[in-house]
Amino acid sequence: MTTTSAESSYTARHLSVLEGLEAVRKRPGMYIGSTDSRGLMHCLWEIIDNSVDEALAGNCDQIEIVLHADTSVTVKDNGRGIPVDVEPKTGLSGVEVVFTKLHAGGKFGGGSYTASGGLHGVGASVVNALSARLDVEVDRGSKTHRMTFHRGEPGLFADGAAGPSPESPFTPFVDHSELTVVGKAPRGRTGTRVRYWADRQVFPKSAVFSYDELVTRIRQTTFLVPGLAITLRDERGLPGTPGQDGPHEERFLATGGTVDFADFLAPDTAVTSTWHLTGTGSFKETVPVLDDRGHLSPQEVTRECEVDVALRWGTGYETEVRTFVNIIATPKGGSHLRGFEAGLLKVVSKAVESNARRLKVSTKDGAEKIEKDDVLAGLTAVLTVRLAEPQFEGQTKEVLGTAPVRAIVARVVEQQLGAVLTSSKRDDKAQASLLLDKVVAEMRARITARKQKEISRRKNALESSSLPSKLADCRSDDVARSELFIVEGDSALGTAKLARSSDFQALLPIRGKILNVQKASVSDMLRNAECAAIIQVIGAGSGRSFDLEAARYGKIVLMTDADVDGAHIRTLLLTLFFRYMRPLVDAGRVFAAVPPLHRIEVIGSGKRKNEYVYTYSEAELVSTMKKLDRAGKRYKEDIQRYKGLGEMDADQLAETTMDPRHRTLRRVTAEHAEAAERVFELLMGSDVAPRKDFIIAGAAELDRARIDA
Repeated sequence: MTTTSAESSYTARHLSVLEGLEAVRKRPGMYIGSTDSRGLMHCLWEIIDNSVDEALAGNCDQIEIVLHADTSVTVKDNGRGIPVDVEPKTGLSGVEVVFTKLHAGGKFGGGSYTASGGLHGVGASVVNALSARLDVEVDRGSKTHRMTFHRGEPGLFADGAAGPSPESPFTPFVDHSELTVVGKAPRGRTGTRVRYWADRQVFPKSAVFSYDELVTRIRQTTFLVPGLAITLRDERGLPGTPGQDGPHEERFLATGGTVDFADFLAPDTAVTSTWHLTGTGSFKETVPVLDDRGHLSPQEVTRECEVDVALRWGTGYETEVRTFVNIIATPKGGSHLRGFEAGLLKVVSKAVESNARRLKVSTKDGAEKIEKDDVLAGLTAVLTVRLAEPQFEGQTKEVLGTAPVRAIVARVVEQQLGAVLTSSKRDDKAQASLLLDKVVAEMRARITARKQKEISRRKNALESSSLPSKLADCRSDDVARSELFIVEGDSALGTAKLARSSDFQALLPIRGKILNVQKASVSDMLRNAECAAIIQVIGAGSGRSFDLEAARYGKIVLMTDADVDGAHIRTLLLTLFFRYMRPLVDAGRVFAAVPPLHRIEVIGSGKRKNEYVYTYSEAELVSTMKKLDRAGKRYKEDIQRYKGLGEMDADQLAETTMDPRHRTLRRVTAEHAEAAERVFELLMGSDVAPRKDFIIAGAAELDRARIDA
C-alpha cells in the first residue's frame, strides 16, 4: 500500500519540473561558485539583478530589500512584473517558466532586454532550486498573482497563524500548476515581490547575508544606474551589524553616474579632474538562435557596445579600477579591461614621446620605456560597458569573454583621452602636464627599484656567501620541509639556536621594529637593512617581480615576544609580507608562532618529578589552575610569566614553540583581499585620523593588566 501511494505521488509532472533543477541541487557550486556565505550572497544578487535589469530597461526606479529575522529575504521592485500569461511552448505561466526552467526568460531568449546582467536565464530558477521555500507575487493588470515553491517544485503551503514558513505542510501540484490571483492591485501598479528561505540542506547555518557587502554593492549599483533608489532594511538583530539594536534601514540614490563613483572610490588628492569618456562601437557575431520548431540555427547579428569610463589620477600610487558589464561587476576583468589598459598605455606613451624633450625622457634603445604599471599608478577608474548577450566565463560572471569589446574600448579610450591630453585649453594642458610628470617619475622609480632588487636579490641557493652573516641557515635543501624563523632580537636568537633542529629550521634575527612599509616608498624599503635582509634570505624577490617558486623555505614563521611590542613587530612584518611578498601569504606559507605566557610547576606526589604545564592566555591560566585545584594537585604559587622569548631556556622554547610535534602555529591568510587592504591601510597607513578614531573606539575594551608599565 505504501509503495502504491509513493508511486502515485511521484508523477511525470514532478519529473518535468525537477529534471533541470535536480542538477542544480547536486552541483550547486557549478552555478553559484560555492555553498558558503559567498554562494548565499550570489543567490541574493541573482534576484536583485533581475530587478536592476528592469531599471536598466527604464521600467523600474524603486527596489526594496528586507533581511527578515527568520533568515528569509524579500526583494521588491516596481518594474513591469514577471509575465503571468501562458508561455505557448511549455503551456506554463511566465512565472513558473522563469522559476523552474533553466535557460529560460526574457534575457536568454532575447527581445525583452537590450542590455542586462542576467544572461544565462538560470538565475531565478537556480535560487528557487536552492531554497527551502520561495514565494513570488506579481502585480499586473490590476491583479496580484501568487505562486509558491518548495525546493524548486510548485505547490501550496498550508501556513498557520505564525505566518509563512518553509516548515509548513506542502502539497505539490500534480495535474497542472496554478498561478493564483490573491487580490486586487491598485490601477497602474506593477512589480514583483520575491521572498525566499535558503535551503539549509545546501547552505550551512554559518552562511549568512553580509550587511556590509550588501551596502557596498547596492551603493555601487545606484552609481551605475542613476536615478534608481534602493532601500535596504535589516530586521535580523545580528550582533556586529547596524541593526543589532533594532530594525535598521538605509536608502541609496545617486544621480552623477560613473563620475561620482570614481570620485567616491578615489583614496588620494587629485592630480587631474575626473574625466568622463564615452563612446559606442558595433561588432558582428554568429550566435545560435531558436527557430519556430525549437531547433538552434546559426545567425549573424550586429551588436552595439556602449562604453562609459570615468577616470582620474591622484597623488598616491595605488590603482583602483572597477569594471562592469551591464552593471554586473567583473572583479577579474576580461576583454573590456584589457582594451582599457591597452588604450591607456598607447595614448599616454604617445603623449610622453611627444613631450620627450620637456620631460627629459631618453627613448634611445628603449632605455626609458613607459610600461602599463607606470600609467596605472595613482589611477582611479570606473569602466562600464553595455551590450546585449555578453559572453561570460561561468555563471558567476567574474570575467567578460566577448573578444570584440577589447578593440571598441581601446578605441574609445584612445580617441577621447587623446583629445584631452592634446587639448589646447589651459586647464586641460596644465593637468596633462602634471599627469605626464607623474607617469615619468613612476617609470624612473620602477627602473631604480629594479636595479636595487637585482643587487639585493639572491639568485640561487648556492650563493650562500651573499646571505646576511646573522642568518643561521639550515642544512636541508628540501624547500617543502624547511622553515625560516624570523626572531625578535639577538637575546632570543641564542636560545632559539639551541632549541631549533638545524637540519630543517633556519633562524634570522631582526633588530627591534622594522620599517613601516605601508607608509614608506619602495626605495626606502629596500634601503632598510632589516627589510632587505628578509627579502634577500627568502630569495624570491619582492613586489611585482616576486617569484614564489624561487622561495628557499616552505614555511616562514614570525616568532616574537608575547607582549604588545612583539605584536607590533609581528604587524610590521606582516605588512612587509602583505605588500611585497603577497604570494607567500596567499599560498598559506606565512605563520605566527604562539609562545606560552605562563608556566605552572605542578608538584609531583611521592618520588615523582615535578611537571610543567604551559598556558597561552589569562583565561587558560585561570581554567588550568581550577582544574588542578579540583584534581587535588598542588603547584608552586610563583607562577612564571614569560615577558619574552629570551626568558625561556632552550628545552622550554623547543617544547612549546619550535618542535613540530608540540608547537602551535597560526597560519596568516587574506581571504578577502579588499578587506585586508583596508585593515592594513587603517592600522599602518599614512592617514592618522581614522586610526585615532579606531583606537579611541576600542579603548574601553583594553585590559590594563596586559600593559607592561
